[in-house]
Formats: sequence, C-alpha cells, structure tokens
Amino acid sequence: MRLLILGGSQFVGRHIVEAALRRGHSVTLFNRGRTNPNLFAGVEEIHGDRDGGLSALDGRTWDAVIDTSGYLPRVVRQSAEYTSDKADQYVFVSTISVYEQPMAENADENAPLATMEDETSEDIAASYGALKVLCERAVDEAFAGKTLHLRPGMIIGPYDPTDRFTYWVHRAALGGEIAAPGNPDRTVQFIDARDLAALLLDMTEAGATGAVNTTGPDYRVTMGDYLDSCVRVTGSGALLTWIDEDFLLAHDVGVFMEMPFWLPEAQNAMLTVNIDRALAAGLTFRPLDETVRDTQVWSESRPSDEPRWSRAFAGQPRAVGMDREKEAALLKEWHARETSE
Repeated sequence: MRLLILGGSQFVGRHIVEAALRRGHSVTLFNRGRTNPNLFAGVEEIHGDRDGGLSALDGRTWDAVIDTSGYLPRVVRQSAEYTSDKADQYVFVSTISVYEQPMAENADENAPLATMEDETSEDIAASYGALKVLCERAVDEAFAGKTLHLRPGMIIGPYDPTDRFTYWVHRAALGGEIAAPGNPDRTVQFIDARDLAALLLDMTEAGATGAVNTTGPDYRVTMGDYLDSCVRVTGSGALLTWIDEDFLLAHDVGVFMEMPFWLPEAQNAMLTVNIDRALAAGLTFRPLDETVRDTQVWSESRPSDEPRWSRAFAGQPRAVGMDREKEAALLKEWHARETSE
C-alpha cells in the first residue's frame, strides 16, 4: 500500500513506520521536520504544517492516510478535508479517553462519549478526551464511511516519551524498597506500541472501518503482576511495599502522574475496557516481560542530556514520577502507621 503518515517520527508513529516498511509498504511522512529528522533513510518525508500548511501534498494520492498526531479538531479537520480526494481511507489514532467519565467496567465502543460545553476550546489538558471525540467526528465528516478510529489505552514500550511505563521499569532497576500504589490485585491495561502498530496495519490493509478499543492484553493483568515483572526482569531484588489509596490521597500523592498506572478504585474502570472487537480483528500481545526488557534497554541507551525518568529522582521538576526523598518519607510514615496500629 501507499501510506501517508502524519507525524511518524516519534513513539507510535515511529513503530507504525518501522512495521509498514517491514511489510513492504511505500511510506510518505508528512511532518514539520522537528522531531528525529531524517530518522528513516530512503523514506520520503514532506515537510509542512498540518495547521494551514498542507499544500505540499498537492498532486499526490495514497491508499490511506494514517494520523498519529491529531489532538485539535480544527487541525484534524484541515488534514482530513485536504486529503479526502487524495486517499481512500483515513486511519485516526484516537484514545479510550473519548468515553464519558466515569466509565463502566468492560465498556465497549458503544459507551457514551465525552462532551464539552465550548467546542471551540483548544485546552487539551482540560478536555483531552472530548477533543478527541470531535477529532473523530471531523474525520468522519470528511471521509464518510471510510474511517477507522483506533482507541488505545495506555501505550507502552520503547521510544515512549512520557516515561509513564518506563518510570516503574527503572524504579525497579534501582532496587531497594518501592512504594507501590493501592491494591496489587487491581486490574490494569496497556498495549505495547508495536502490537498497536501491527493491528493498525492489519486493519488498514483490510480496509476496515469503525471504532476499535485497542488496549489489553487478552488476559487479566494486575498492578502486582506489572510491578513483579519489572522487578523480575531488571533483576534488582527490589521489595514492593503496597500502600493503600486512602493513605496516598491523604498525603497528596499525585494520581496517575506521580505514581503512573495508579487510579483510585472508583476510577479504575478506565483500565478495564472491552477489547473484543480488536481481538476479532486479530490483535495479539507480546509477553509483558519482553516489553519491560525492551523498554529498559531502550531507555538506558538514551543520551544522557535527554529528559528522562532519572530527573524525577534528582528532585528536579518532572511530569511523571515520584521524587526519591518523597518516596522515602512516604514509606517511613506508612511503616510508622502500621506500627502504631
């Protein structure tokens, strides 16, 4: 197939490009050339701005457009409308955050979608999910009946710039006592970006349409399973100390971002979505230990001056992760509480 990939040089897009090339597809990248420029030798790369700077795509056609970098409806609409006569299919990487919160357990693709009062707002931090809903709508209007929306949950694996999964891998590698969040038997879901890329290409090749929840795996994984894998694979012998959520909340521990993958029980249905449609389309999953190992190898290969997980432990501002001093103080108070009881 001839594929036009919007983005394609970071994380999910990068894995999609790598997989597409292995399958023998012809790939054209459209991006601003700012992130990992010239990453793929021999791959056509057209530079432009999807917000008002799409003219470089004139005079070309592709079998499918794959959009890995759409967050604002206004911008996504431009891309979809501009390519509606240049491709036969539009594949949009969306998110399970499109669903109205709180979600019910085992929610499928028919669950109610998020809404926002002011649909002109572009505040991604405040309305990420609702904006993605509007992005999907814009794509559907431009490519009527020819759209595929993949709705992944937490995406993990090598090249992940968020460090949400990587935080726990490297915290385990440091060894010692780890403050682990909430109930170890709580279900969690995630998908390796490489498994997501494989499904996306399978469904694109098949001309599939509609919306598909793409997270996993196809068996139950708990937070305990996840952190046990991190300890086992890194070989650190770290000790996990599980701290209940009421204590964490009382001590102002940042939900999810300071302790990634931790959601209070009342919100945890977001990590239990139904993926039957994706499984029917052929979604498969590599072993969790493999993802942990590959993520550790990749992260340890990053340049020392690249923002990364270790900065959270050096007391510097970081979006993800808990400072080591705060973790130590938290553990000390937790053990003191246990002793007093």
